[in-house]
Amino acid sequence: MKASLRALITQGIDALRQAGTLPADIATPDFVVERPKTREHGDFATNAAMLLAKPARSNPRALATALLAALPASDDVAKVEIAGPGFINFHLSPAAYQREVANVLREGADYGRNQSGAGRTVGVEYVSANPTGPLHVGHGRAGVIGDCIARVLAANGWDAKREFYYNDAGVQIENLAKSTQARARGLAPDSEGWPEDGYRGDYINDVAQAYLAGETVEFEGHAVTGERDVENLDAIRRFAVAYLRREQNLDLAAFGVSFNTYFLESSLYADDKVEETVSRLIASGHTYEEGGALWLKSTDFGDDKDRVMRKSDGSYTYFVPDVAYHLSKWQRGYQRAITELGADHHGSLARVRAGLQALDVGIPQGWPEYVLHQMVTVMRGGEEVKLGKRAGGYITLRDLIEETSSDAVRWFLIARKPDSQLTFDIDLARQQSNDNPVFYVQYAHARVCSLHRQAGEKGYTYDQANGLAQLDQLNDEGSLALMVELSRYPEMVEAAGVSLEPHMIAQYLRELAYAFHTWYAGTPVLIDDANARDARLALASAVRQTLANGLDLLGVGAPERM
Repeated sequence: MKASLRALITQGIDALRQAGTLPADIATPDFVVERPKTREHGDFATNAAMLLAKPARSNPRALATALLAALPASDDVAKVEIAGPGFINFHLSPAAYQREVANVLREGADYGRNQSGAGRTVGVEYVSANPTGPLHVGHGRAGVIGDCIARVLAANGWDAKREFYYNDAGVQIENLAKSTQARARGLAPDSEGWPEDGYRGDYINDVAQAYLAGETVEFEGHAVTGERDVENLDAIRRFAVAYLRREQNLDLAAFGVSFNTYFLESSLYADDKVEETVSRLIASGHTYEEGGALWLKSTDFGDDKDRVMRKSDGSYTYFVPDVAYHLSKWQRGYQRAITELGADHHGSLARVRAGLQALDVGIPQGWPEYVLHQMVTVMRGGEEVKLGKRAGGYITLRDLIEETSSDAVRWFLIARKPDSQLTFDIDLARQQSNDNPVFYVQYAHARVCSLHRQAGEKGYTYDQANGLAQLDQLNDEGSLALMVELSRYPEMVEAAGVSLEPHMIAQYLRELAYAFHTWYAGTPVLIDDANARDARLALASAVRQTLANGLDLLGVGAPERM
């Protein structure tokens, strides 16, 4: 609908140029077509006349009047009026919304999708947890946010590549290996000789026993077998990392999260990519040595202070491999790169971007884009749930899925803006009531499916072609309100893709479900009048399709029975 109105307004501006009302050299401005806060001010409004007034040296309301008169006639527009300093408000006809019902049923699973990103590639990196233990609820939030961002971008035409970056090098991996070795030797976390920074969860014993049993771990096309040798720390390290990578992959698969690429931090060192990146930075002239350390002039690129890259002992600080990793994304053709991280990582963002700018290889400012999420608090029975025995200190993603469901976990973790604190109420997530938002939305979908089953049981035959032909019967206030809500979906998909905020889809689905339940309560559907019945079933079917499309963008199921 917005595209249709934009076309009308553009034609009106062209007509003003041809009539001489507008100078021929004035370009069509980047005007907006948006929905007013209340429908009393129309269905859509535009600021086109206000943007044209200054270059045309005209009064905005006078120009709005001229533009209104120049607009082509359209059956979709019932009334146009001027408001305030020069806004033009459009009141659409019921036929415009009825036509949108037909669009939904014609386009099916493609309804709401667009091609704004067509021909371009975006890399979306998310979760990227250290393979040192089970995934916790924060990892789950990262997983669903990243996965839904990729889904929404794909719906906007982007070729979205999903990527998991494994931090499989460094101190934490060493602690994992030593913890597993201690368990293999029969030590418990409270025993003398336990590693000072060792991992204490029960899962470490599971890894150790699998290693001692000589089990083979298969993951991502690789296989690692436990060598049973308690003294071989390198073999223990390889096995422990493989074991936990497989466990994390299983958790994410149960959660409906997958990836195109698994990238290992260790490969950056094995392939000399870190050294190459540092050499590039030195050659670019954006580094200096001081106090035996190598520094990056990151203040030249917006950072609050220069950063040490290579310490005096010859080791690299943690942001250096991050620069090398993101450089690899650029080299792999990612025109956009989006990294989803916990908010505790915000301190490293400026230095990574500074390092990429300092390479002088054409990477644009603000690349990569970051989406940061806040912590999740898990509640049960009105009290915070803090500990999980298996993980030794936190609730795992698997715990949460087993207590509720994959659909509930995905919905609750995506339903709020990423940078807001989130409370996951286990009791609410398990309820089969209207208070549970995912149940409420899924029930709307199942209710339409039930309507079609009931129609068959009553001996009614739904004729969709006849329903589309009879859409003009949907002219009552309740049907119009539902169609207006239905028509917002393509705009929400586009907006969520621009802002990288897929929670907007969840919010919209709740509003559409509410509009449908309200319409259903006040509108008998399975009536004897075949024409009216088919028209109402067509509207209900369009709602079902839109709900299914939106739920798919969230990775949540659309059940036919509940």
